[in-house]
Amino acid sequence: MKTLVITGGSRGIGLATAREFAAAGWSVVSVARRACAVAGAHHVAADLSDPGWAERHGEELRAAVAGSDTIALVHNAGLLTRDSVASVTQATLREVLQVNLLACVQLDQLLLPRMGPGSAIVYVGSTLGEKAVAGSCAYVVSKHALVGLARATAQDLAGRRIHSVCVCPGFTDTGMLRDHVGGEPAVLAAIAAGSTFGRLVEPEEIARVILFCATNPSVNGAVIHANLGQIER
Repeated sequence: MKTLVITGGSRGIGLATAREFAAAGWSVVSVARRACAVAGAHHVAADLSDPGWAERHGEELRAAVAGSDTIALVHNAGLLTRDSVASVTQATLREVLQVNLLACVQLDQLLLPRMGPGSAIVYVGSTLGEKAVAGSCAYVVSKHALVGLARATAQDLAGRRIHSVCVCPGFTDTGMLRDHVGGEPAVLAAIAAGSTFGRLVEPEEIARVILFCATNPSVNGAVIHANLGQIER
């Protein structure tokens, strides 16, 4: 049995990824506050911003993957805040790091004992994992760290035949992005104009990249940008 375990599987890239894997014959386990709208998906109702979530939901997660020959662990959940190096509070930085980075380590440690050869860990990073824009300090810091975690994972699991990759989406048409810019059409249009295709990335496009990476160990240790080709200015 092949099982996808994905965080943030209730919307956006997470939901699109859950649908893509389900269509390919995978069982789906979603770790999120809200349920995943994929038939048959197991919902683990966890709030990843709470540092104690793993202790409360660990047994349920391990039971959900029992009997799985192959596990694809996709760290998709993310928190995007509006802040700068001059304004970000320690509380905000801690919360963003908990969701975007520390929860990944917690989930890795929960499931690695259950992950056999052929399994994969996919970290969903961001274009902002290797560059920066103003006004998203905590998010940029967390996604830079996630790239390092993905690379460290590939090295630390050498010999186990479990591969790891960091997929870095560009600006994707999700609720998180729209909420971040206040739903302003002009702002979204300006962002879209920054790609060589003149549009935002669709969540389904990222989902297909994630499925490819989860099933192809040749990409082990890679950082793959899926951004429609950003125009550098």
